[in-house]
Amino acid sequence: MSLPTRVVWDQSFTRYDFGPDHPMSPVRLDLTARLCEELGVFAHDDVELVDPPVADDETLARVHSADYIAAVRAAGEDPSQADQAYGVGTEDDPAFPGMHEAAARIAGGTLAVCQDVWEGRARHGVNFCGGMHHAMPDRAAGFCIYNDAAVGIHWLLEHGAERVVYVDVDVHHGDGVERCFWDDPRVMTISVHETGRVLFPGTGFARETGGPAADGTAVNVALPPGTGDAAWLRAINAVVDPLVRAFAPDVLVTQQGCDSHFQDPLAHLAISVDAQRQAFEGLHRLSHEVCDGRWVALGGGGYEVVDVVPRAWTHLTAIAAHHPLRLDTPTPAAWRSYVQERHGRPGPETMSDGIAEGGIVWWRGWESGYDPEDPVDRAVMQTREAVFPLHGLDVWVD
Repeated sequence: MSLPTRVVWDQSFTRYDFGPDHPMSPVRLDLTARLCEELGVFAHDDVELVDPPVADDETLARVHSADYIAAVRAAGEDPSQADQAYGVGTEDDPAFPGMHEAAARIAGGTLAVCQDVWEGRARHGVNFCGGMHHAMPDRAAGFCIYNDAAVGIHWLLEHGAERVVYVDVDVHHGDGVERCFWDDPRVMTISVHETGRVLFPGTGFARETGGPAADGTAVNVALPPGTGDAAWLRAINAVVDPLVRAFAPDVLVTQQGCDSHFQDPLAHLAISVDAQRQAFEGLHRLSHEVCDGRWVALGGGGYEVVDVVPRAWTHLTAIAAHHPLRLDTPTPAAWRSYVQERHGRPGPETMSDGIAEGGIVWWRGWESGYDPEDPVDRAVMQTREAVFPLHGLDVWVD
């Protein structure tokens, strides 16, 4: 019997709620789970839902300082006393009642699926509630309180994993995870994002390659605004695939923020759900090719909470469950009715943006040659020049 895919979900995850005017609305999680349910993704015999416990302070302290954890807990008990020195109580990360428990439950979810995958109880693990990649050891940042990805990776390293690759395709640089493992040669962090010259957090450039003990294990592809599907997929293929194969991780942890979408209000890339699904398929395939399918897939950013996030992460969950959904799959009428009733707007009618041809977004592989006039190719080449020689890879060809 094949191992199941374990998916983190419980309605309690919607308690991670910064308020009605905040871009990171818990609506996106509710609609994702409901779409998975209506499309039967959760109903497969080889899919198991996980309702994890809140991560305890000892677990969180492997990533975060004790003072910071105490500050988050205090802010959740009395939001008026939030200490902005720890990034809590700011416009990006306003304090709310129960903040500590809500954020620690997300970390507990990612920890649980990392444990399941590593200890052989699951082939893949999904926590679309997670991916809080901006949280720093001593402060909140970018809507992120506790860094669940770093918590999970730390546990993997402590329990026998010798190498872990973290791939982040969120539109924003995965700075918090990179910071946690900046000088750890056991972890490679790869972030493909919109350039920090125009977008938060203002970091993640090609020459940022890791600390003195781990040079070449921080990998950053800083893409220009307006990058579209074909160029985005080309960049991922030209950097992620060869580096993951060269590093040969024991586990692949990925963050699938879908704020790269052309409808997302907080960024400037032009990616479709169709291309996002294709990227998720590629990461899934890579996990089977490189690390015997040991894959933990997380959510992340995504602020078009009706049209984009539910479809993108339902595709992600279905792919991880080995029951992928066709792009031309209609969204269920019951789901669209719920969207209309609760949010006063119609939901999308299919699982596609209508971009793919025959189910495929076509793109040009790096082996076809480097175009120095293309700004995306220049960004990719800067990253390859900075990192590839450190792993014995050819900068020019794959």
